[in-house]
Amino acid sequence: MKKGKFKSVYEAGNSVYSKLTVAYFKYTGGDNDLGIVISKKVGNSVVRHRYTRLIREVFRLNKEHLPAGYDIIVIAKRSIVGKSYAEIEDDFFRLIHAFEKYGRHEKVADKDD
Repeated sequence: MKKGKFKSVYEAGNSVYSKLTVAYFKYTGGDNDLGIVISKKVGNSVVRHRYTRLIREVFRLNKEHLPAGYDIIVIAKRSIVGKSYAEIEDDFFRLIHAFEKYGRHEKVADKDD
């Protein structure tokens, strides 16, 4: 995802929070697009890259569960350190549940504009 898309999702998108991550999303009508942000506060580059790969893999294997047409930015919290793939995947499903509540309302609002 490019810098301009990140900015538009942050400014105009909604957000949902979980124990391990924060997700911003904006309805665009195209394919789902994923951006991942992991601060240096989480760890060194090896640690950050590991969690980037885990988040990307969770998204790839479970993207059919997401509503179509959204740009999504996932921001990892410090609490992600030491978590396994299964724990990150559980967190992803909690985000999807919260995301679906917001997503239905946002999609209807965007169509009216």
